[in-house]
Amino acid sequence: MPGAGDKFIVEEFEPAYFAPGRREELPGRVQAAIESLRRCRVCPRQCEVDRIAGETKVCHTGRYARVSSAFAHHGEEGCLRGHAGSGTIFFARCNLRCVFCQNWDISQSEAGRECTPQEIVELMLALQKQGCHNINFVTPEHVVPQVIEAVAIAVADGLHLPIVYNTGAYDSLDSLRQLDGLIDIYMPDFKLWSPQAGARYLGAKDYGQCARQVIAEMHRQVGDLRFAPDGIACRGLLVRHLVMPGLLDESAEILRWLAEHISKDTFVNIMGQYRPAYRVGEVMPGGKLHYQEINRPPTRRELARAFDLARQAGLWRFD
Repeated sequence: MPGAGDKFIVEEFEPAYFAPGRREELPGRVQAAIESLRRCRVCPRQCEVDRIAGETKVCHTGRYARVSSAFAHHGEEGCLRGHAGSGTIFFARCNLRCVFCQNWDISQSEAGRECTPQEIVELMLALQKQGCHNINFVTPEHVVPQVIEAVAIAVADGLHLPIVYNTGAYDSLDSLRQLDGLIDIYMPDFKLWSPQAGARYLGAKDYGQCARQVIAEMHRQVGDLRFAPDGIACRGLLVRHLVMPGLLDESAEILRWLAEHISKDTFVNIMGQYRPAYRVGEVMPGGKLHYQEINRPPTRRELARAFDLARQAGLWRFD
């Protein structure tokens, strides 16, 4: 948490969508975003299907986003949850295929229900009424047009909370540019670095390259993480990194890149809660385990080493 006089304290804050002229441009931005669904290139998969007509491919999501849950989340980072919780809206489905996904029942199945833009707005305003500190869109990479559409309506209907874009970082640059000026806090999870690890564990060989491009764009838009005087984050970049067993070389590259190419002031949550899940540990014919090399939690030594790597890279704002 920031201290008194911290250079990352923002004494006066308004959400990005309150900037002069922003409301007037929203209808055109919404129209362009929805139109992009006709030949979908919303994420790096570049499927080019007509989602307006109901066609789907990798993310299995058509014209309307699927929402699996919406609630005041008290398990997010302290600077997001505060005392009243982060107003999370979990989108179902995903454009990644992480073999270790702990939420695979949401990301890889028909969880939740399709919601119209107005229904998503009602969820946002209900979370605001509950006293949540922010609206936190979880796994929005494949539904950016629907997010833009809902935000535009919610702003007109009285939304005044900062918006968190909580992503696996497999986003497209075009989508992020459409979001510029609407998002206050970007929270990407930079999972893995190399093409080999991306292909094996995420189903996306280009994951690391895409994550680097979009995190740089996120930082360009919102800068380093800043806080309101009460210690709640209000704008900036917060990067999550999940430490995985036996993959500290991946962690080292990610942490070094953040320090050298983004900012040594980057706020990083180094997470130690990896556990084997989903396809990890499945028994294949012959008795061999799927992904046996990551079929264990990281050790205390590995976690401590990850923090050492962050310090050695020059990072200092991390949990």
